[in-house]
Amino acid sequence: MPISVSLQPIMKKEYSPEHISNFMHYCPHCGSSSFMAHSGKEMRCSACGFSLFQNASAAVACIIVDESGRILLARRAFDPWKGMLDLPGGFVDPSETIENAVRRELSEELATKVVDMRYICSFPNEYIFSGFLVYTVDLGFVCKVPDVSLLSAADDVAELLWFAPADVPFEQVAAPSIRNILHFYLSTLTE
Repeated sequence: MPISVSLQPIMKKEYSPEHISNFMHYCPHCGSSSFMAHSGKEMRCSACGFSLFQNASAAVACIIVDESGRILLARRAFDPWKGMLDLPGGFVDPSETIENAVRRELSEELATKVVDMRYICSFPNEYIFSGFLVYTVDLGFVCKVPDVSLLSAADDVAELLWFAPADVPFEQVAAPSIRNILHFYLSTLTE
């Protein structure tokens, strides 16, 4: 049975001040100044034909639930979205599997191991980091850890907070993709 979720759209920022075309003015292959935006995701050099694509990076977002059904949210310690709420997780490193990224991120951010993980959904995201537009695909997982009472905020997490499903403060959640993952997860609880 399909799940109905009210999704928050990502606004397109093609050719915004943060777009790749405003950072790269010379072809990284031949050095020509003929390196220009060809589409919203491609830069192309008319001198040598070199193309560079701005593809989405993979990231993981982990839902952890305690014995009473409360959901763990992490307060972000750094920009982007410093002080806002997020799911524990982060970028997938080069040559790393998605599953290993889940394990590594939860170890880094919560000082815990992962007992079990279940993929639930993915949503696109975009944000500004160091003045540059970053596209991601955020993959949502429901994760079990050995003992939620031993979780501690580390790495880029300032604080850990627990919320009953009906009390998740969506207006404080940092990214549309994370809000969408949470909405999707909560919709599965009512099936």
